[in-house]
Amino acid sequence: MPRQGEPSLGAGESSSVPGTAAIANAIFDATGVRFRSPPFTPETVLAELNREFLPPPLGEGGGGGERRSSGDAAVPPSQPSPRGGRSKTDAPWPQRKSIWATGAALFIGGIGLIAGLLGWRSAIAPVSLTAPVYSQSTIDRGRVLAALGDCAVCHTAPGGAPNVGGRAMDTPFGTLYTTNLTPDADTGLGRWSFSAFQRAMREGVSRDGHYLYPAFPYTAFAKTSDDDLQALYAYFMSMPAVRAETPKSELKFPFSMRPLMAGWNALFHDSAPLQPVATQSAEWNRGAYLVNGLGHCGACHTPRNALGAEQGGSAFLSGALIDGWEAPALTSLSKSAVPWDADELYRYLRNGHTQRHGIAGGPMAEVVRELGQVSDADVRAMATYLGAFNPVPATAPQAVAQQVVETAARTQGQLLGPAQRMFDSACASCHHDGNGPTLLGVNTPLALNSNLTSARPDNLLRTILDGVREPASRDIGFMPAFREALDDRQIAELAGYMRARFAPQEPAWTDLPAQAARARAAKAYGAGH
Repeated sequence: MPRQGEPSLGAGESSSVPGTAAIANAIFDATGVRFRSPPFTPETVLAELNREFLPPPLGEGGGGGERRSSGDAAVPPSQPSPRGGRSKTDAPWPQRKSIWATGAALFIGGIGLIAGLLGWRSAIAPVSLTAPVYSQSTIDRGRVLAALGDCAVCHTAPGGAPNVGGRAMDTPFGTLYTTNLTPDADTGLGRWSFSAFQRAMREGVSRDGHYLYPAFPYTAFAKTSDDDLQALYAYFMSMPAVRAETPKSELKFPFSMRPLMAGWNALFHDSAPLQPVATQSAEWNRGAYLVNGLGHCGACHTPRNALGAEQGGSAFLSGALIDGWEAPALTSLSKSAVPWDADELYRYLRNGHTQRHGIAGGPMAEVVRELGQVSDADVRAMATYLGAFNPVPATAPQAVAQQVVETAARTQGQLLGPAQRMFDSACASCHHDGNGPTLLGVNTPLALNSNLTSARPDNLLRTILDGVREPASRDIGFMPAFREALDDRQIAELAGYMRARFAPQEPAWTDLPAQAARARAAKAYGAGH
């Protein structure tokens, strides 16, 4: 395959043509060996196929392969539960780095930073895709994986075409804009080989060699298997090409200096694939792979340190604030009135609501809608993994839920006043107690709604202000917005009343008028965001 100006690579030449992935797939299907680096010369293939008869190699060479494994899922080593005990399945917890590991990372990071400043990340040669190289089944699997990763959610601007990018991502360091995922040659992925795509997903380095920011969660995507990455790549390459320039990022100095990411990656990024935990079930391991990989649940539900990296240890999935919405804790640190378990997590992820916890709103509604394309088995696996981080309740959840509702009901006659009349006129027709008529969707008792029991009022305030415009599923119905009908003082009074009535076991929220004003100043979710 001669190319002008480039020397021939000899037999098996394929390092810069779109057929690379197709050749690797064909060899994998025939032999069960995954070759990762072209060229695929006869000597390389024969050596790999006869590896079991040869002495162990001293190092990995180009074209080296990897035997088909039984699983790609994993989580970090075991660590105690944040509440001092063990969760129901002795689930492993991420560990914080030791002092020695941190020191080594700083040293490596310094070297990486120098390399980055000197531009020591090479560009990967562009390709020209002229014909499909993937089967329809591979493309279809990639479409499901893209839904699992919420790719279209972040890479679609308000009112824009799906996956063409341009959506603003506000961070503490400035504003970034998502990129074009369609195969447009000039503004999208059209000239990206699979090797370039793989490097971006695993290492956070673009095709042209510049560093990406972790607002693109390559720190999680790195855990995805090569097979799934290839299916995802195949799907993106199958989409209609749309020309759409990515707006320039607006980051503060020095965060605008991309080479600094070399040091950040050395400190906080582990590009090694996850390994299965032998003591856990296949379903648990599958859930760990999906949650910690393409699902990147920790990107929203784990707090970050001052440099924007997800915290480890007991902070894992312990909750965070994202775009003015609270992503609540998914572990035993949850403030939900009734503890979560795998069954309730499955219902929530599958249907967008559960009778013991309320509905999925705000950004989570989009996640649930995308999960509608994912199989029941995979959603159940995710629920099994997440459920393992919650303790086995001492009392049956149904009994706990009934007790919470009865306790809240006893406060109804003790809170008479303007806020109570406001609630009765604006909210009670839908959010009534008991088994009355359902007017606009499911009627989960507000005493069980996690927005009312949270330590923060953000989600409740934003829901009152902007309603439920695009519910996660048809069963939920919609809720009107009260942004124009109620001022900040009324919003604060209504939220305070609802907290006192439906979560009397929790302390009152403080400074609600100021928090209501802050919530009003934020963009309405789905409207220009």
